[in-house]
Amino acid sequence: MLHLTPDHVAELDAAVDAVLSSGKRLQDIDFADFTLPTLSDPLLEAGQEAQFGRGWALVRGVPVWRYSRQQQLAAYWILGLHWGRAVPQNAKGHLIGHIKDIGHDPKNPLTRLYATNAAQPWHNDGPADLVSLLCLSDAEEGGDSGWSSSISVHNEILRRAPHLAAVLAGPWFFDRKTEVPEGKKPFFEIPVFNYHKGYLSVNYSDNYYHLSQRHAEVPKLTAEHHEAMRLFNELASGPELSLRMVLRAGDVQLLSNHTCLHYRGAFRDSPAHTRHLLRLWLSPPNDRPLPECYAEIMAGSVAPGKRGGIIIQGAAPNIPEEAE
Repeated sequence: MLHLTPDHVAELDAAVDAVLSSGKRLQDIDFADFTLPTLSDPLLEAGQEAQFGRGWALVRGVPVWRYSRQQQLAAYWILGLHWGRAVPQNAKGHLIGHIKDIGHDPKNPLTRLYATNAAQPWHNDGPADLVSLLCLSDAEEGGDSGWSSSISVHNEILRRAPHLAAVLAGPWFFDRKTEVPEGKKPFFEIPVFNYHKGYLSVNYSDNYYHLSQRHAEVPKLTAEHHEAMRLFNELASGPELSLRMVLRAGDVQLLSNHTCLHYRGAFRDSPAHTRHLLRLWLSPPNDRPLPECYAEIMAGSVAPGKRGGIIIQGAAPNIPEEAE
């Protein structure tokens, strides 16, 4: 865990000022536009911990409570540059997303749940190597965050039910929820457990597997598929393999999508306390090798640094100031 010191915060303030006075679009900012003399190395180390260590890192003390929205976005972009290239998160091309309840119907199976106040079950954000969240403000009630080791879930399934581990390493079909790149089908095939060049990478989201059943071309989920999902969710939720916390203003989480699952509890906002987080999907230049099946979820490329994102024709990459 990295707690920002007063010196770190002063450096970040100066970097934010430099970025906002540069005249550049935020998405065009790179390391040449600012300096963090003592903070850059700890941020790079946090990225390495998420990629190659325990699978997650936590940064605390970003002074979002005294920043304007533009300053919040600039500070987060500066942090994210240390962890990889930001990639689009939706059909609108958002490079920084807003995780906030904006009234979308969570009962509509095509709704992406980050725009609601509903619980999000255990999953990883498939179209990126790393996912990060910066908390701007928390809810009146609920909204806890959970992390779980997908590698440990794999190992426990292999120990308890090797036949289900084999099912999870077989074909699974993933729905695109209407965010369909040009020339692609509205679903694709990718296993949950992926073994490649000495690495195990896990891709899991039962919501998207169930939704894929609306397509006539997709094979029906079997009893073994349902049994595998039940055991996977049970293990991911267990106290032995997971931890839960409430992100507070100024907290930044960074997770590997290949080794770490995450969860969000349902929440209730009030006029005084509205849950609002910023999100980055990131593609580091040195991440693990991935099998070719990941090209379907990684915008057509499995080359480190060049993969990830939801690429829709006509959607130019952009950074909105508010949730859309």
